[in-house]
This record gives sequence, C-alpha cells and structure tokens, in this order.
Amino acid sequence: MNNIFNWDFKYPSKRMPILANNIVATSQPLASQAGLQMILKGGNAVDAAIASAITLTVVEPTSNGIGSDAFTVLWDGRNVISLNASGRSPSAWTPEHFSHYNSIPVNGWDSVTIPGAVSAWVELSKKYGQLEFKELFQPAIKYAENGFLVSPIVAEIWPFLSKQFKRRSFPDFHKSFMPNGKAPKPGELFNFPAQGKTLRLIAETKGEAFYSGVLAKKIVEYAKNTGGLITLDDLENHKATWEETLTTEYNGVTLHEIPPNGQGLAALIMLGILKNFDLSAYESDSPECLHLQIEAMKLAFADAYRYISDPTTLEFDPSFLLKPSYLSERANLINFNTAKQYDAGIPKFGDTVYLTAADADGMMVSYIQSNYENFGSGIVIPGTGISLQNRARGFNLIEGHPNQIGPNKRPFHTIIPAFVTKNREPLMSFGVMGGSMQPQGHAQMMIRIFQYGQNPQTAIDAPRWRVMDDLKVILETGFENNIYKDLSRLGHQVSKERFYKFGGAQIIYKFENGYLGASDWRKDGQAVGS
Repeated sequence: MNNIFNWDFKYPSKRMPILANNIVATSQPLASQAGLQMILKGGNAVDAAIASAITLTVVEPTSNGIGSDAFTVLWDGRNVISLNASGRSPSAWTPEHFSHYNSIPVNGWDSVTIPGAVSAWVELSKKYGQLEFKELFQPAIKYAENGFLVSPIVAEIWPFLSKQFKRRSFPDFHKSFMPNGKAPKPGELFNFPAQGKTLRLIAETKGEAFYSGVLAKKIVEYAKNTGGLITLDDLENHKATWEETLTTEYNGVTLHEIPPNGQGLAALIMLGILKNFDLSAYESDSPECLHLQIEAMKLAFADAYRYISDPTTLEFDPSFLLKPSYLSERANLINFNTAKQYDAGIPKFGDTVYLTAADADGMMVSYIQSNYENFGSGIVIPGTGISLQNRARGFNLIEGHPNQIGPNKRPFHTIIPAFVTKNREPLMSFGVMGGSMQPQGHAQMMIRIFQYGQNPQTAIDAPRWRVMDDLKVILETGFENNIYKDLSRLGHQVSKERFYKFGGAQIIYKFENGYLGASDWRKDGQAVGS
C-alpha cells in the first residue's frame, strides 16, 4: 500500500520517523524497547504491546499503573476488533451514597472503579499472544526490582501531579512514590520492589491473583479498613469485552474508534461534520481551517457529554449520531464568522499512556492504558505497588442522566485507541493521549495526514489546539502570531499553554513492505524498529 503523504518536516521537532519491518512506539523509551525485545524473541505485535504496557506501569507511574484501565483496537490479520477492559463501579455504589457530594471526588476510594488493565493483558495474550504470558513481564520486573533512571518529562511532572496527595491522607502513596519525601529528579534511580513482586504474582497466575486471589483479597481488605466499598465479588465479576468498532469514512479512509463508554465517538462526529465543508480551500494552519475544526469539535463534545455512557444505559444506538443527515444539520449550526456555544442535538432514531506495535506478519495493535487524572486516586495498596485509577471521575451526579453514577456501571471514558483502514486493509494505528485532548488529537491527526498530506511525524510535530469549556480554546506555541488574533476576533477566548496540555501521540503507518513509526516530542518516548 503506497503512502499518500509528503516528506516535508515543516515544524520544529526532536524526532525523525523510524522505518522498519517491526515497530513499537510508546511514550517511554524503556517501554518501547521492552516491546521490541518480545518481537526479537519470536513474539508478535500483541506480545510487544502487552510487554510495553506492563513496563509502562513501572517507568511512567505518573500516568498509569497496575490499577489502571485499558482499551485496544487491533488488526488481527483478517479484521479490526476492539477490547474494552474498562472497569465497572462497585455494586454498593448507589446515587444515595454520592448524594452528599457536589461532584465526583478527585481522589480516595469513591473515585476508584474496578481496575481493568490486568484483564486486558490476560485477554490479549490468551487470544493472540505467541510467547508465554510470564515472559512478557520480565523487563518490567527488572526495572521495578533493580530500578530505572527516571526520564526527563516524567520527572518534570512528577512533583506537580503528586502535590494533591497530602502525606497524612495518603501515606502509602508517599511511601511508594515520594521516597525521602520528594519526587525523583531526571536521571535519578527509582525502584519499586513491591511492584515487582506483584507483577510476578500476576504473571505466574495469569491474572488470577489480581481478581480473585491474594492480591484481590489485599485490595478488598484495605478498602474495608479505609472506607472503600469494593468487594471480592466486584473484582471476580470483572470482565473485559470484545466489541466491534464504530467507524466513519474520511477522504478515502475509515477511522475506527471504540464504541461507548469511550469518547471516540466525538472524533467520528467531528470528522463527519467537517465532511460538509471543503477544508482544501484553506491552508492547514489558517484561521479559517482552525475555526471550522474548533466549532465542529464543540458540537461533537456537546453530543458526547450528553449521550455517552455505559452501553447498558445508552438511550439509543450511538451510530444514530453518525448519520449524514444528522451531521449535516449540526454542520449548518456553524457560523463562519463567529464562535458559538452549542447544546446537544437530538438525532432521529432509526495524564494516560498510549502505545502501538506492528509486526512483519501484518498484525497491528493500538493500545491505551491510564489512571485518568494525575497518579490516579492516590490509593496504593500497602506492600503491593498497586496504585488505583480514579476513573469514577467520568460519571456525573445528574439525576436521570445515562451516565449518572450507580452500581455496576462503566463510566464515560476518555482513553481511546484509534485505527485506520483503507479498502478494508490496515493502514494506520495511532492515538493521542491526554483526557479530552484525545478525540481532538485524533481528528487533528486525521486532517493533517489525510486532508493535507502531511507525513505522520510532521502531523505529530505540528502545533495543536484544544477546546476547553464554553468559548475557551487553548493553543500551543508554534502557530503564526496572526492565528491567535484572528481566532480571538471570531469570538474564541484564546490563550497559549505549554506542550503538556496537548497530549502525546504515537503512530504506525503501514507501507507495502514495512512500516513508518512516529513518536511525539511532547513525551519522553520513541519509536523503535527492527
């Protein structure tokens, strides 16, 4: 399959793309190399992705951990298929339990849903892996037990993200992640032997220890003693689910996203709205082009926040939001001359880690794993190295809303891996981590590569925009000065922000005889190949 983009590198960057027969791209170099090791040992892209994901729990703890959630979209050689390994809420979580809150807690036990990442590792290995499950844990165990040198960007955000966890309230967090009372500096050795011991248990029991064995019992006991409501039944009943992707056509290719409870639907809606405009009439970084993208994204988020929920509480089939007639109606709301705020439409019925891997046999994996905000909930199970996510933040407290918090529900999820096919053949595996930046980043990558012909590394290097609340839009430095003025003139409330507000991308693009791997300068990571 021939590439369709140019090889101009027009934006400042710290990266060049990697061209190889096998590629792994992650947000941390040691994790990328861990994945490539598995391919060199005879494993496939799934083995590489799992090993990278496990290693990331050790070497990038600011964004993910053993207690994270995960999603995957992959090409298995015949089809695109997705795995939803997000966890559900504890069975004891009723709306009444949260009635004294004004919003879902940021940390503590009432922000923790059942962790799903371990189930993703188990399920992917069982269905597609070639290597022994325990083999995939060896790099991570080595770094946990012997230590690793902390990378610069992770070290920069470590103290910032850990500030919210006071020692008195979160003693085990401090014991685990703030040795000697402070965050590690770049190049400083950090080890976590308790996490290594836990990874060994998970490897030896193929996940059983985490969901029903000794680790599960430690989680439940600690919850019981410190105010949590998670029970052994909650952990034992957790299951990752295989699902079909939602798709949209865009400029001759097909974008695949995880269906709700993930927010990938927002990227599909945005691109569907933009198909009603001729973006080729404008330059890629022009104020006209950016204005249309921003307005389309706001329309998409209005629907996403109103309708996305646990699949069992969806009010209708989410594909209704992708019907051309509905998207055309939404597109008609955009004013070329003025920024607007939007309500949800009514269709007619009828900090996160991302990685990607591809092997010489054609398997491609798009994988994402995350705590959600910061280090997660701040809950660390004593003696285990298990830090728990705060994914309950995706719920709301609105009476009658499909995403209202309640028992045994999956919350609205921000983490979304993406995949692109052309003529039903695999073309690109990619993702852009970073909360609400993710669907916005997906759409920006699609537009730059498939509308403007930018190569994947250039598309990653380009400055980004991000829709915030109301009319607020943040822009990364790198746009021409007139852009900020022109968007402000259209009514956007524009401000500049530093690079870490705009996520981090990894991309693998398939050629006829190999792959291109591209990695984001906004993260420590890299693409590696063989």
